[in-house]
Amino acid sequence: MLFLGIEISQSGTRIVALDLEAARIVAEASCPHPWIEGLPAEYREQDPTAWIAAVDRAVRDCLTSLGDGKADVAAMSVAGPMRGMVALDAENRIVRPAKMAGDMSTRRQAEEIARAFGGAPGLIELTGNPLGTESAAAECLWLKQHEPYHFQRTTCLLSAQDFIAYWLTGERATEPGSASASGFFDVRARAWCGELIDFIDPGLRELLPQVASPLEPRGTLRPELAHAWGVSEHLLVGAGSCAPMLAVAAAGAVDGGSVTVDLGSVGITAGVGDAPLIDLRGEIAGLCDATGHWLAMAETSNAVAAPELIRRHYGWSSEQFDAAASSVPPGADGLLFLPYLTGEKSPRLPDGCGVLHGITLDNFTPAHLARAAAEGVALGIGYGLSRLRDMGFEPEEIRVTGSGADGMMRQLLADTCGVAVTSPATRQGAAVGAAIQAAVAFFHHSGEAIGFGEMVKYLVTEDQAARREPDMARHQTYQQLMSRQQYLAETLHSGGFL
Repeated sequence: MLFLGIEISQSGTRIVALDLEAARIVAEASCPHPWIEGLPAEYREQDPTAWIAAVDRAVRDCLTSLGDGKADVAAMSVAGPMRGMVALDAENRIVRPAKMAGDMSTRRQAEEIARAFGGAPGLIELTGNPLGTESAAAECLWLKQHEPYHFQRTTCLLSAQDFIAYWLTGERATEPGSASASGFFDVRARAWCGELIDFIDPGLRELLPQVASPLEPRGTLRPELAHAWGVSEHLLVGAGSCAPMLAVAAAGAVDGGSVTVDLGSVGITAGVGDAPLIDLRGEIAGLCDATGHWLAMAETSNAVAAPELIRRHYGWSSEQFDAAASSVPPGADGLLFLPYLTGEKSPRLPDGCGVLHGITLDNFTPAHLARAAAEGVALGIGYGLSRLRDMGFEPEEIRVTGSGADGMMRQLLADTCGVAVTSPATRQGAAVGAAIQAAVAFFHHSGEAIGFGEMVKYLVTEDQAARREPDMARHQTYQQLMSRQQYLAETLHSGGFL
């Protein structure tokens, strides 16, 4: 029996086919997404029809790889980005392109909403979270103020994953994980926040989808798609969720107290809880996950940007970067890199920039810059973990996934965090999480009580060769560096320089 997991990211669509009996990936495919060019500097948008074309192409390629095995595909599910709201009109036409992560055009609307509710403290009391510039709530107010005709035309608002699930099934709905990333969802009550919705526009209530269980399938594949792809018309489509939520499940972290780090396009440090996880300081996002639990999530925006800056500058491969960074001792001989190149979410530095501190005649070398960049990212992840510890998490190990977790970074994370770092044998992240969710939905629909816990115990195995134990002497060094990093960040931020 096979299950497909689809991941919609900003760069493209990726799909994996999970063989449940063999507990392994047996086929995969991908297709890139284009960006809309010629937009103002603060805009980053994509055409949702490009997602449809990419999903169609990737699914066909994956099924071709399966050959006759495609008859065994029983269900699929979709992971999508945290941001990517799609507006549809009464005739199901896309009203305008979708704003993606990095689009800062809605900054003023986020600030306007925050002022109306007493800033971050008031919003945390209302919904469990402060309101970010990239939230769907801020985007809705932007649409109303800047494109009123498009706002009036809109009859439905869907996340990227819910939009693709609608295209697959013809059914409109969402689930708590996706909804909790929108900005106007009360994570404690697992319901839309009426007070916030009414402030933006009372008519918005009619545009938001019903919130359904993450365990229930969204529906069956549309007959025309089943015929075109050569699969069963009874193929189920799972509820889907945001990619970070499903990446947590793919790492096997579905029980309360589990902690994962996903180093993809950004760094996500997440802890799974059995009750709502609210950070009164507003640095840790309190969200719902893809399994019926809650998440405390710290996002490190520059987890990839900082090392990539150094690699690109010197024309290095990843292996050359690792070799250079490994040639320098921990602490980079006093060179500290605050890697907030594109602003930062944890700590909250939306207007942050990169800072090099401690430059001397001896440590301003390519290798030292590489070491400082890698350590800056690891210290950011360590800071996120320290905030999770403030909220009661005490992990004995952290599970690391994502392409950024290769090479020296695993050992660096173990030394920084002071706990063992493990990685699952299959590291495709959110796409695998979506396939696991599809399997859970299939068995739930069939009346078999097989939940996420049982599923991941069977499917998710540790890559023993990738396990790294912490060096506690280095851990003490990095604890001191983390204190220095946070002191510099707070001092520069309070002075208006960061």
